[in-house]
Amino acid sequence: MSEFRIRTWEFRILGAGYVIIVIGLFLYSFTQVDLGLTLTQWSIWQVLQTFFQQIGYFQRPLSTALYIALVLLLSIFYLLFLRLAHEKKIAKREVWSLILIMSFILTFSYNAFSYDLFNYVFDAKIVTYYQQNPYEHKALDYLGEPMLSFMHWTHRTYPYGPIWLAVTVPLSYLGFGFLLPTLILFKTLATLSFLGTAFFIGKILQKISKADEMFGIIFFALNPLVIIEGLVAAHNDIFMMFFAIASIYFLISNHIFRSVALLVLSIGVKFATIFFAPIVACYYLFLKQRRQIPWDKYFLIAVMLMVIPVIVASIRTNFQPWYLLYVLPFAALAKPRYFILIPSVIVSLFALFQYVPFLYLGNWDPPVPSILFWIMVSSIIASVVFTAAWFLKRKW
Repeated sequence: MSEFRIRTWEFRILGAGYVIIVIGLFLYSFTQVDLGLTLTQWSIWQVLQTFFQQIGYFQRPLSTALYIALVLLLSIFYLLFLRLAHEKKIAKREVWSLILIMSFILTFSYNAFSYDLFNYVFDAKIVTYYQQNPYEHKALDYLGEPMLSFMHWTHRTYPYGPIWLAVTVPLSYLGFGFLLPTLILFKTLATLSFLGTAFFIGKILQKISKADEMFGIIFFALNPLVIIEGLVAAHNDIFMMFFAIASIYFLISNHIFRSVALLVLSIGVKFATIFFAPIVACYYLFLKQRRQIPWDKYFLIAVMLMVIPVIVASIRTNFQPWYLLYVLPFAALAKPRYFILIPSVIVSLFALFQYVPFLYLGNWDPPVPSILFWIMVSSIIASVVFTAAWFLKRKW
């Protein structure tokens, strides 16, 4: 009991330091506010925004150093939390308190490193304001639109599923045509999806491997890539994965109809989770034959299947860090094994370093594509080397 208390206080000290880093990430996000965007006309905020933009756009070496420091610190704390969870010396209440505090802070961060959030907002605006179909119209069709001054990807029509549109249109109405409250609503949706995914990961592990519950929650919720891409950038992939993980929970609970319905909703957001459908079918067959489910293999196969959409999307365009959100929630459900943990940590860290060349140079022009390619290749090589080294260490 005394050892647990010591570990609890150790976690609280680490948690306090972690919150400081999260606040640093929150502040740093505003260094990336587009120069053509004014979030509010409030004079004090405009002074602050200009200060942060000076760092992000005109002091790029400093901005790059700050970003690298934040990512490394988040990664170090992540590994420390995983160690405490592995030792089973961590309290659920403490973990969730930290996750909730972090989520609240980053809900109000700027969507740094990605312009996709603006596209989500404008796609819904095509319906609510222009009363037209975003599958047929693109942003460039509205040349007088103020958002064009800071949007990217204005040449494409709606690329997502109808479920995402059905969810975002009401948010657009609730924003009453004002950008800032609409952005906060979209960020809140991302936060709730993130928290819901972590919650169902915990509920699933309670059923299949209760001893690994805290490890799985921390593995997902405190992963720096999940935090930056899911909470800060607020990609809709986190919303898609919420439905997928909820689907697994109801599948395990033998609520087959609810499970299939949730999986259909997930696929209707962004299609990637269609690769998980065979796993649901496989579970149903095991259930009919009254066979015991080998959960270790089940989720290991799920991880491998969800690597497929990552590869497909990377071939179709380029690899993007948030594609890993397809895999990490399923990896959190697999029994904590070195051949899942090591590649997940290494690839996540290297993926976040993909932003470094842009932060330093301010563009994606050559030689940046070549640098990004070698970052990705290096992550794969490092994963293989460290995983093999750990295997040999265990064997010897």
